[in-house]
Amino acid sequence: MLQYSTIKPTLYVETTVISYLVARPSNDASLVHRQHITQQLWEECAHDYEFVVSDIVISEILRGDAAAAQRRFDVVASLEILDHSPDVDKLAQDLIDAKAVPRQSRSDAQHIAVAAVNSIDYLVSWNYKHIVNEVVRQLINKVCNAAGFLPPVICTPFEIVEGTQMKEKVDTRTDAVLEECYRMKEEFNAQFDSMQELSNYLKAENKKRKALGWKYVSTPQMSNNCHKKN
Repeated sequence: MLQYSTIKPTLYVETTVISYLVARPSNDASLVHRQHITQQLWEECAHDYEFVVSDIVISEILRGDAAAAQRRFDVVASLEILDHSPDVDKLAQDLIDAKAVPRQSRSDAQHIAVAAVNSIDYLVSWNYKHIVNEVVRQLINKVCNAAGFLPPVICTPFEIVEGTQMKEKVDTRTDAVLEECYRMKEEFNAQFDSMQELSNYLKAENKKRKALGWKYVSTPQMSNNCHKKN
């Protein structure tokens, strides 16, 4: 009997998704809904998608409260990490120059760039400020295409879980999880005055983790082996 192998679509998990996944239970109805959807994404969709992260995800989730940082790290410790490359830095800078992402949020440009350069199918995020709103997504797609890269489908966990296209609006409301995530991102990005400084930092982190035995992938052909720390 012939057997066919099924290649899972790849899904880049941005920092805000991980923060919702491990956040403490909330009384805020909107926040609770996002927490619930994120749990569904993690528990019900993992068998349908190959979840991946990057050095920029790991660097961001380790910010903030130490106990929360550890919880965030624990849930991604088994995921594959996309390798860094000069193409990522170039595309990230293109996104900044085109004002697809604000200059003070270079790490968000890196999220998009590393997913595009590695031919990731989906980028999932709750970051309505800089990633998942329709105007931003159109400009992101334009920049990626101009650079010769197919952009990932940028969406929220809701869109992945429900399997439907949701008309996106910029969410101007605030909640505790997103505000903490934005603070973490702001603290992280404040260290760098240029994309080159951020790139140098990520290269150093990449080298350090590889020396510790972390396994990285760098091609569109994602392996079935999960990343593990030896």
